[in-house]
Amino acid sequence: MTYGRRTVAAFATVLTALLTTVIGLAFHWPLPLWFFATSALGSLALLLVRATGSRPDPLAREFTPEPDLPIPPPEIRAHDVRDVALPSAWPDYDFRFSATVRWHPLAAPPHAPSVNPAGLAVQAVLERAAELTEDLEPHRFALAQYRLSGELGTMRPDPAGRLDVMAENVTLTLTDQDSARLDDLSTVRKEKDVWEHKRRHEQNLREYLSDDVLKTPGSAVVWWLAQNENEPKRAVDDIGMLAQLSSVAHDTDVPDRLKHLIPYPEPPTDPGEPPEPSAPGPFDPDPFDPDPSNGSGPTGAPPFAMPMNDGAASAEPPEEDAADLFRRWVARLKLDPDGPEAATLAQSLVHVAQRCGADAEAARYLLSRMGIHVPGGDTGPQPAEAGSTEAEDGARHRTAPSDAPNGSHPGHDDAPGPFVAPEPPPMPTRPPTVPPPGTPPAWNGAADGHGTA
Repeated sequence: MTYGRRTVAAFATVLTALLTTVIGLAFHWPLPLWFFATSALGSLALLLVRATGSRPDPLAREFTPEPDLPIPPPEIRAHDVRDVALPSAWPDYDFRFSATVRWHPLAAPPHAPSVNPAGLAVQAVLERAAELTEDLEPHRFALAQYRLSGELGTMRPDPAGRLDVMAENVTLTLTDQDSARLDDLSTVRKEKDVWEHKRRHEQNLREYLSDDVLKTPGSAVVWWLAQNENEPKRAVDDIGMLAQLSSVAHDTDVPDRLKHLIPYPEPPTDPGEPPEPSAPGPFDPDPFDPDPSNGSGPTGAPPFAMPMNDGAASAEPPEEDAADLFRRWVARLKLDPDGPEAATLAQSLVHVAQRCGADAEAARYLLSRMGIHVPGGDTGPQPAEAGSTEAEDGARHRTAPSDAPNGSHPGHDDAPGPFVAPEPPPMPTRPPTVPPPGTPPAWNGAADGHGTA
């Protein structure tokens, strides 16, 4: 019995005795009653002492002679899986899977072999995850992560039936390179869709304009009226333009009944007028290149050279010679190649060419092609004889063309020379293109390199 229990028992006994004494004195108990009360009080005290007595400890030192064994640590049934590649619906775009795998062992069948529970649990979780991710597109990795968390959050037995397996803390990501490629593919795909829609819209618009609006000039006018209901007069004014648009849209000519309404008609062409030559290309021969070595003339020879056959002029000119080129040039100048202006221009050109030492035969041929009669015996000034001095040659060049008669030269009246064309007559409506008689040429004495005496 402990000290506290003894104190409580004594205090209860004393209190009961005092209470009995007070009651007996108050009611004037007789002597036998006092004897009975004293006996009852003693019995009560004895019962109280026995009730509060100590009990034997079942784990007392005498009953436990051996020391207490340590409690074994709990078995760890979890394993972390990090950055495992799982297939997706697109080849070469794998998910990156991470999770914590947990398991609970099941009752093993008799004579079952020992297993590695961590390996079995991880294999079971990865198989369940791969079945789900192989049908998901890689750019949906955030959605796939939550689906995996719900799918792997339930304990399920592994294929061997030895463990119940689950996974928690599931994460599913992509590599940075794959994420950037998917962003680029998404941008290109969206731009392609927008371009396809624009192209289809443009095709529909072209078909609408070609097959409906501009099908005929009449349908074009009706369409214009539908767009501008309050402007019928303007529609009438634009009939020619609409007819021209309709014809161009279908590669046809404007109907004859509407040609007088066309605002921009084609200029009429004269059947007798030679076609305007086109500009030469970069590989076309240059007809005005006098160098015969490069074959830049029409036939690889100088453009102004006459085709010769054993020293005689050919009876038939080449396909395009100097006269043809001259006529084309005159046509480009907006002049009539058969008019007097062209003849005057030809005479002036021949006269200037003769002063520069051109071939008399080529000059005579050009004039004959232009319809200008040239006597066969006409001759021009010849160069100085071999024995003439430089002073005489300079004096001959300083002599004006009109100072000597045609076919002669001062000091050399009998010397034959190249053909000299007669002075061109002045044009009736425009000033002459050559210097007037009596005016010395600007190149006097300088064309041959001779100085002034």
